[in-house]
Amino acid sequence: MNLNNTLDLPAFWSMFVLVVTLVSVVGCAIFLWIQGAAKFKANEVTGHVWDEDLSEYNNPLPNWWRYLFYITVIFGFVYFLLYPGYGGYKGFFNWSMRDQYDMEMKKAEQTYGPKFNQFLKQDVMTVAANPEAREMGQRLFLTYCAQCHGSDAGGGPGFPNLKDGDWLWGGTPEKIKETIVNGRTGVMTPKGVKPDMDAEQVKDVVHYVRSLSGLSNDSARAQRGAELFQQACAACHGADAKGNPDAGYPNLTDKIWLHGSSEAKQIEIVTKGITNQMPAFGEFLGEAKVHLLTAYVWGLGGGQKPAPAAAPVAAEQPAATEQK
Repeated sequence: MNLNNTLDLPAFWSMFVLVVTLVSVVGCAIFLWIQGAAKFKANEVTGHVWDEDLSEYNNPLPNWWRYLFYITVIFGFVYFLLYPGYGGYKGFFNWSMRDQYDMEMKKAEQTYGPKFNQFLKQDVMTVAANPEAREMGQRLFLTYCAQCHGSDAGGGPGFPNLKDGDWLWGGTPEKIKETIVNGRTGVMTPKGVKPDMDAEQVKDVVHYVRSLSGLSNDSARAQRGAELFQQACAACHGADAKGNPDAGYPNLTDKIWLHGSSEAKQIEIVTKGITNQMPAFGEFLGEAKVHLLTAYVWGLGGGQKPAPAAAPVAAEQPAATEQK
């Protein structure tokens, strides 16, 4: 059995929902009947008095109110017969939220699909220059991306700024689309545990990293941290600490800090590590919407142009033979 045709439920819970529903509706009907059958004395007061002479009377409910309540009880029974509500009972109309959603999405696709699809044959940079496409992309961004990256795409702590030229995993049209379609998972492994580094060594490395980008630092600690960095951090961030954006390893020499530039925050990240998750939207949005969204993000100002295609190599000609 199932509830709303979406979740499989054991028979016990289906019966539980059925009993609770019936008892609730029948209880309302019994309450109304008791109120209608009760005997009341004319102008009987309860003894509650306010403002010296305002008395509370014990009068029956007006008939129009009781009849209206009876109508709601009858409506409730009819509604639960037509639609899901009695546990695993699907209802006479066999309606479900999932079917309703799929129907509305299908109708929307028929109505708006051609408008999205018209840009699919154009490359991302061409679409980014089209005012209509940019407006459509902006609406998609505000709906699906602004919750994390902000309505202006400027990001925030833990969520990257999409308007600058600092990209993890690349800022070309192909890489941006790949990120939107598949999502990304950024992992900084914890280094503040043995056999890596103790607390003092972590602090030395942090001060070395801070010195690379002009942040305040202790020069003595930075000097000690330089050697530790090569041992514990260079494998990912590179010997020069400039990272590898294509692999998701950030540049530590610039002034861009995704999670904050305070010494305490940097010590926490090096010690405990951190994980960032960009969800995948490819299956949810579909190819056409992803294409528009890619063009909008690429066109915000920080998008990188794709690498020029390599020139084709000329086929080697066979050597001419001398005829005699």
